[in-house]
Amino acid sequence: MTKLINPLIGISLLAILAWNPTPLQILELKTFDWLMASKEPVQDNMILLVDLDEEIVQAYGGYPLPRSLYATLIEKTQGTAGVTVLMPDPDIRGAGQDAQLAQALMRNPAVLAYTASNQATQVGPHVGTAQLGGDPQEWLYQYPGILRQQHSAVGVGLINSSPELDGVVRRLPLVVGSGGKLFPSFALEMLRVGVGDPSYQISTKETGIEWLRIPSFPVINTDSNSRIWITSNINFHRQTAAEFIQKPMEGAAFVIFGVTAEGVVNPVPTAGGAIYPHELQANVLHHLINGTSPVQPVWAAAAELGVALLLILILLVTASHVYFSAPIFLSSIGALVYGSWYAYQSSYLLDVSGTILISFLFFTIITFRSFIQQYFMRMEIKKQFGTYVSPDLVKKLQKDPSLLRLGGETKRLTFLFSDIRGFTPISEKYQKNPQGLTYLINRFLDNQTEIILKHGGTIDKYMGDCIMAFWNAPLDIDDQERKATECVLEMRTALGELNERLREEGLEQINTGAGINTGPCVVGNFGSSSRFDYSVLGDAVNLAARLESSCKTYDTDLIISEYSLVDGFDYEFLDEVTVKGKSEPVKIYTIQK
Repeated sequence: MTKLINPLIGISLLAILAWNPTPLQILELKTFDWLMASKEPVQDNMILLVDLDEEIVQAYGGYPLPRSLYATLIEKTQGTAGVTVLMPDPDIRGAGQDAQLAQALMRNPAVLAYTASNQATQVGPHVGTAQLGGDPQEWLYQYPGILRQQHSAVGVGLINSSPELDGVVRRLPLVVGSGGKLFPSFALEMLRVGVGDPSYQISTKETGIEWLRIPSFPVINTDSNSRIWITSNINFHRQTAAEFIQKPMEGAAFVIFGVTAEGVVNPVPTAGGAIYPHELQANVLHHLINGTSPVQPVWAAAAELGVALLLILILLVTASHVYFSAPIFLSSIGALVYGSWYAYQSSYLLDVSGTILISFLFFTIITFRSFIQQYFMRMEIKKQFGTYVSPDLVKKLQKDPSLLRLGGETKRLTFLFSDIRGFTPISEKYQKNPQGLTYLINRFLDNQTEIILKHGGTIDKYMGDCIMAFWNAPLDIDDQERKATECVLEMRTALGELNERLREEGLEQINTGAGINTGPCVVGNFGSSSRFDYSVLGDAVNLAARLESSCKTYDTDLIISEYSLVDGFDYEFLDEVTVKGKSEPVKIYTIQK
């Protein structure tokens, strides 16, 4: 079940990515903001913005401005004029003002602004539309009605914006629906009127709106709701209304008029900052003319999910090796960020933020789980080996648990059995003082154990007054026979020093017998599933025990088998014996004091 946890975590995170909750949607939008801010500024030379600022408002006695002013502005426009000011009611200054504007609209191609409303019930003028594919109505933003203008013009377009989840406007609909009819945006109408086309085309597929097209221009790719992205890197030529009346800037094919006087029109919040409605429409118009509006492909979401799945699979394979998985993860993140940026240079919006977040969470979780597992494994190793393996060996095992290969591994080990000779007479003297006997035996075991651990030995067990130890497990040890021999000789010396102290204290002297043998055995955890011990099994172990018990027969404190002999020691041959349980004779030796 433990092995399934990481895959289940990965599947859960992928499900969240597919679900795409609000936080991920906002993160996606912020990613697109970053991408759009990365492009170099572009100067537009076809669109002129004319600001109806505080100066012009004061000059005409306040707001609303007279319709005659708009008539003058339209008549001075050399290209296509567009007015983003709503004029749903007659001019308060009299019918003559409206008549003057109506005449200007008849003589000059211009686009007026309308707005779709959830409260209005009227339906505005309809612009001819050629529909390709399915019915676009189900995909469009729908409004009950259109707030009508007081005047008619060659073009009428909507200036509605559609804020995202965080209240920031990043996309504008090119078409909306109302009363079963389609109504174009202000910018789309500016382009249509500017090139003299009578209508526009809209293509709808099963996934939503695919594109719109002014017949004289290439297709304009949109999202499924007919929206296109705006950017903050477009710079426009500007004039105030007073400057434009005095001397209009030449060369502009489109002139858009909008109010910037403080307190009259609220700026629209965008990713690049707050801008006025006519700036927003100019931005859209620029992209319509140049075909540079960023596009989020319909397959982007599926691609993001596929990349996230691939990255999670890679992390699953490398999860147990953080030093390997971390560079892969960081390299993948760098590649995703670069790929997203590179795609945007071709006006494709590919969101990698969700993939990065999900992958980061997955990498963090599995790394943390691996850390926790390693921590508990190290604590288990310390608990299991800390009392009978040297601290240095415990640290090595904790640092690299893979060095520990348990579960019945066959290895060549060197064994040491050391037992107190004459323990029964000693224990009889302590019949009335068992605590004294315990104190004495513990001093002996502590004295001898420190030396075994110092020489890299593993304490298998204490059997009353007997110590069983071995070398070359759980970690491999070079020259194991030599280390065992050096160890038993130092144990002999240390025991002599201990006996000196015991003699001074008036306590019993301790004499030992030791046996050393080297051979193959099975080493690992033995016992039940609930209680087990790390130990050894094999004939080589039994021979070492037999040699230890034979010390009293040969009146020596040390017997070493022929299988444990190494250069550098002064061995003395004792005998060639066949010990109990063995059929073949073994040569045995000792090292005299």
